[in-house]
Formats: sequence, structure tokens, C-alpha cells
Amino acid sequence: MTPRQNPFAAAPNVLQAMLDVSSKATESGLEKSLLELVKMRASQINGCANCIHMHGREALQAGETAERLLLLDAFRESPLYTARERAALAWTEALTQLAGCHPSDEDYALLQEEFSPEEQAKLTLMIVTINAWNRFAVGFHFVHPVERPARKTA
Repeated sequence: MTPRQNPFAAAPNVLQAMLDVSSKATESGLEKSLLELVKMRASQINGCANCIHMHGREALQAGETAERLLLLDAFRESPLYTARERAALAWTEALTQLAGCHPSDEDYALLQEEFSPEEQAKLTLMIVTINAWNRFAVGFHFVHPVERPARKTA
């Protein structure tokens, strides 16, 4: 894939605004591990390889396990996620897939059980922010770094 343009160079003020919003969302006080799972799940849904690469590495560096990242797409079926994480991930899916259907009352009820009204707003800001970044990255073909480790031979 060939990058289409560098929006950071083309419109630095616009991208600085995005960075400022991202900073607010990241520094919201919500658990870093939860925010990384949210960023990963939205990026998976949106098919953003650049963001999956970036946030997967950041999650691992922050102590997340590879097993939980590998099973993220099936968080509902795996016992590896807490009720709070499941509620956040369901809300992430609902807000990321707006074209398919609007968030259900059931998704919102799960959110209310695990998050205060203030936390709901903070989580929603993170979901909005990662979806915006996914659109920049997918639209302009951001290319993730490629490291080719040596493969094991039999």
C-alpha cells in the first residue's frame, strides 16, 4: 500500500487539534489497559492496520497479554475480560458500527452498570477519537512499520 498524503504536513493545525483531543481522551483517568483495548477493538472493526499495529504494541508495552489481544474479537465468548471491559468493548462496537444499527438499550444498560456518567462521557470521547484516527489512517493509507523477524525453520 502506498501512502496517499501526509495530513500532518498538509494541515498541521487540523492534526494538532486531533492530537489535543487524543491527549484529553488518553488522560481522562480511565484505566490505560481499558483504553488500549478500546482503541484496538475499534481499529479492528475499521480495518486500520496502522492503528492495530500501534495500539497492539502500546498495549503489550503497558503489560497487556498477547492472548487477550488475540482473543479481543471474541471478547464476549472469552472469560479473560472483566464485566467492565466487556461493557466498554460492547459500547465501542455499538458506536463504531453506527451505520449497521444504533447502540441498543442493552449495550447502554451494560455501560451504566460499570461506568459512572462522567466515565461514560470519557469512554465515548476515546471511542470517537480512535474512530477519527482510523479514518485519517485508512483514508490516507498510513503504513505501519514493517519488521521482518527471522522465521523459525523446522
